[in-house]
Amino acid sequence: QVQLVESGGGLVQPGGSLRLSCAASGRISGINTMGWYRQVPGKQRELVATILSGGSTNYAASLKGRFTISRDNAKNTVYLQMSSLKLEDTAVYYCNADIITVASMGPLLRNYWGQGTHVTVSS
Repeated sequence: QVQLVESGGGLVQPGGSLRLSCAASGRISGINTMGWYRQVPGKQRELVATILSGGSTNYAASLKGRFTISRDNAKNTVYLQMSSLKLEDTAVYYCNADIITVASMGPLLRNYWGQGTHVTVSS
């Protein structure tokens, strides 16, 4: 069974920084795209950033320059470095990954979500 476990959320003042981590565990054969999404109550979940296994990245246009996504393939972990945080960055941040697992019928590719970590930007 595959799990994505996020950490690093919390309360931060405007202008501050936070680093989120998301570690994948289980019978993992490989991980393709990993990414971060965020959601505020009453709104749709939105893309923050994604990163391919080779390191290519994609960002929401409004966040590029303040947020940096990275990954450690050896640790099956993706990171999100957030800086110059604004009040409107307050949200639940979710990790997402396309993971290949070892199954009895052969390799199986599925998309997984983490449970979410709260980020609150407030003075």
